[in-house]
Amino acid sequence: MAGSAAEEHDGGLVASAPGGGSASTGERDGGERDALGVYAISVAADLVGTGQQNLRLYERKGLLTPERTDGGTRRYSERNLATLRRIGVLLDEGLNLAGVKRVLELEAENRGLTEDNEGLREDNRGLRKDLKRARGGE
Repeated sequence: MAGSAAEEHDGGLVASAPGGGSASTGERDGGERDALGVYAISVAADLVGTGQQNLRLYERKGLLTPERTDGGTRRYSERNLATLRRIGVLLDEGLNLAGVKRVLELEAENRGLTEDNEGLREDNRGLRKDLKRARGGE
């Protein structure tokens, strides 16, 4: 079962979410909506099948940072829940919290590098098209 949970979430500490959405409608895009803290700690703990004390510990250890209301109440997002599920998978696989933190950091770094690589591929395709046009459509 751990394999399927790992496949559902590519892991890690949250990379920055894309901003935006429609200014005229006030709608948020999926990435921003997933980052919106809506779940209280009790609900988040129930949804991922762990105790509230574990969520507090994960925050203290730097594994995730939920939003806070003006009064200081934690609010967990869909993205936080995915990270919590990933933490559960890694713990089930035998990692300690320090190992979990390192895996999450490496997965986040890998996502960033993958995004950078795709951007470079797109730039390269554009440059090839420009070069081809400059050579007269060879």
